Amino acid sequence: MADLILYQRDYCHLCDQALAVMAEARAPDFDSLWVDDDPALEERYGTRVPVLRHLCDGRELDWPFDAAAVRAFLASAPAVSGT
Repeated sequence: MADLILYQRDYCHLCDQALAVMAEARAPDFDSLWVDDDPALEERYGTRVPVLRHLCDGRELDWPFDAAAVRAFLASAPAVSGT
């Protein structure tokens, strides 16, 4: 499983734009979850999508975001300790 999740909706033009931004930012592999498939996710993210979530620390980046914002979001992730 990837450290990043992009929450999306079916037939969401903003989600399509977010995918293009993620590619432009050269984001590492991420998983996509569709909030339409889960009532709890629908309630939490329904009007906020697309949302990028970092699983290591729970931070979220709400739309609108651009490639620079994605890179800054990724760069600000805390270091993971190996101990």
